[in-house]
Amino acid sequence: MEIAGGLIGIIVLVLTVWAGLNIVLSNASMMAKVLWIVGIILLPIIGFIAWLFFGPRKAG
Repeated sequence: MEIAGGLIGIIVLVLTVWAGLNIVLSNASMMAKVLWIVGIILLPIIGFIAWLFFGPRKAG
């Protein structure tokens, strides 16, 4: 069971970093970027899911 928990933690960490990089590279305002990053850090799974549906996207 410990290995599964560690693996889930690593997956959540990777997804959080990936979302953070996409947020930083987006066209959103600085305040929006900060709020999205804080939300993802405080609530990693819920914040990531919210970002997938509502978050800023990278510049085309």
